[in-house]
Amino acid sequence: MRTLPLIAGIALALLPWVANGADPKVGRAKSAACVVCHGQTGISVAPDAPNLAGQPAIYLEAQLRNYRSGKRQHEVMTVIAKPLSDDDIANVAAWYSSIKVEATLP
Repeated sequence: MRTLPLIAGIALALLPWVANGADPKVGRAKSAACVVCHGQTGISVAPDAPNLAGQPAIYLEAQLRNYRSGKRQHEVMTVIAKPLSDDDIANVAAWYSSIKVEATLP
């Protein structure tokens, strides 16, 4: 029965994406400005930028909204997030959260 909590966790993680109808394909197209720092596949190419691939959509949406509102400050991200609509944010978050990331131990 250990799989039940795992399934529930996955369902909860996907709920924001399913509930708001976000589209990862649209988000991928909208993420063109993001790839400069966060990489083509959401794996950062800049030493001070976080990896976005595989992050939960709910987390990514919250952070982008915080940058857009000014609640969270970053010289570049504030400018990038300012013109994004709620749909843009949901779509970009859906794109990055849809990227599969695999962790391996050395």
